[in-house]
Amino acid sequence: MISSNDFRTGVTVELDGSVWRVVEFLHVKPGKGSAFVRTKLKNVQTGNTVEKTFRAGETVPQANLEKRTMQHTYKDGDEFVFMDMETYEETRMNGERLGDRTNFLKEEMEVNVIFWDEKVLEIELPTSVVLEITDTDPGVKGDTATGGTKPATVETGAQVMVPLFISIGEKIKVDTRDGSYLGREN
Repeated sequence: MISSNDFRTGVTVELDGSVWRVVEFLHVKPGKGSAFVRTKLKNVQTGNTVEKTFRAGETVPQANLEKRTMQHTYKDGDEFVFMDMETYEETRMNGERLGDRTNFLKEEMEVNVIFWDEKVLEIELPTSVVLEITDTDPGVKGDTATGGTKPATVETGAQVMVPLFISIGEKIKVDTRDGSYLGREN
């Protein structure tokens, strides 16, 4: 159990048989009446967002999530297959449920798979990945890092904005949270 006073961004709670993640929270102490906590909750399974108000100090069951390191082995149709590195068991996840995370998911990449009651909820990618540029406009002599950006396609098919001097075949580091260019990989 967790108190509504202890809500922080990222905390997961169980409500109505589902797992909800706290996206925003605000402790409110009005001049008249008792304090309350106004929250914005996101359903981890469906992605729906709701606003809910809790009394200050109200207890809510905290979701017991299990995190396992797994390797993305291959893609089978629209499903991504992950293998547990210890037990060699395979877990499948629909590409639709993964959403934008598939843009930076490449084969043999290790990810954290989040389970709740032995059901897969979501995956956590590393904060940055190294990807090879497969298509972009050619770099021209004199292009500098501060001269602007251009779109580039990486090996997973995602579009990343890169500096003008980057060319096809180079490996770059990309932030998986927002898809931004972090730098060249040596």
